[in-house]
Amino acid sequence: MADPNEQHPTPVLRPTHVVTCFLQRNDGNESRILIVQRSQRVGSYHGHWAGISGFVEPGVTPDEQAYTEIREETSLQRDQVRMVKRGQVVEHIDEALGRHFYIHPFLFFVLAPERIQTDWEAVDMRWIDPSTLRDYETVPKLPEVYDSAIHGEDVE
Repeated sequence: MADPNEQHPTPVLRPTHVVTCFLQRNDGNESRILIVQRSQRVGSYHGHWAGISGFVEPGVTPDEQAYTEIREETSLQRDQVRMVKRGQVVEHIDEALGRHFYIHPFLFFVLAPERIQTDWEAVDMRWIDPSTLRDYETVPKLPEVYDSAIHGEDVE
């Protein structure tokens, strides 16, 4: 019988900073955001819907990483998007992955949505009404990250 007083070691969680970028376009009076379905070739959350996201590289600011991820995953260049909002960090602990995620949310307005070409990280993309985000099987905390982005500080 197990000793109820036995201390179980707390798993060591690696702090992991990531950016999640929501790309927005306007269709008439309606805003749409881009979500992408993660491929089997990415490291985690296969098949789940996400924003444009990636690890923050050492020595790189989250703002710079956001532009890098957008360029790599959508082929949009810096002059084809405009950073509008920067949200508060959202935390997520994933013990199965051994990570404590610090998610840096951003909202970008897309100036050339027809130019988007997704890379190998995504198998599908959709422009959705933000109010339907919870209808999708998303990466953890995506609706909360979106809320943080849209309520974030304005970026000049």
